[in-house]
Amino acid sequence: MSRTVTLQSLDPRVSRLGIPTEQQPFEGVPEGSHLQTFEVFHQTKSGARHIHVGSVHAPNAEMAMVFAKEQYARRSECVNLWVVKTSEIITFSPEDADLFATTTEKTYRDASGYKVMQKILAWKQRLQQQAEQNSPSNSE
Repeated sequence: MSRTVTLQSLDPRVSRLGIPTEQQPFEGVPEGSHLQTFEVFHQTKSGARHIHVGSVHAPNAEMAMVFAKEQYARRSECVNLWVVKTSEIITFSPEDADLFATTTEKTYRDASGYKVMQKILAWKQRLQQQAEQNSPSNSE
């Protein structure tokens, strides 16, 4: 049984997605089949990083965006969403862990590797000595 589905949202944010209001006849999802899985990342304020917040199941990317907006942007602060098909995400295998191995010697990152503190303390000591020499009690 096929029927025409009309999608119309009162939310202007959904309307801006450009999803046609008249859809092709919807056949439905065959028994036992699964929808595609999409990973959702949201941004809490402009310029902030996107954070993974969960997954949605949808028949296509456009509907995944609508579902993600309803699920993850309705209750919390959100200025942007990324929706990525889970099958499109690639990662390294555990056997490739040696690619991330680095040297353990990284003292150049540690401030203790620099001798600045000794110079600062010597400078403060010189200032204190000058202040003591110039104080009114020493001029008598």
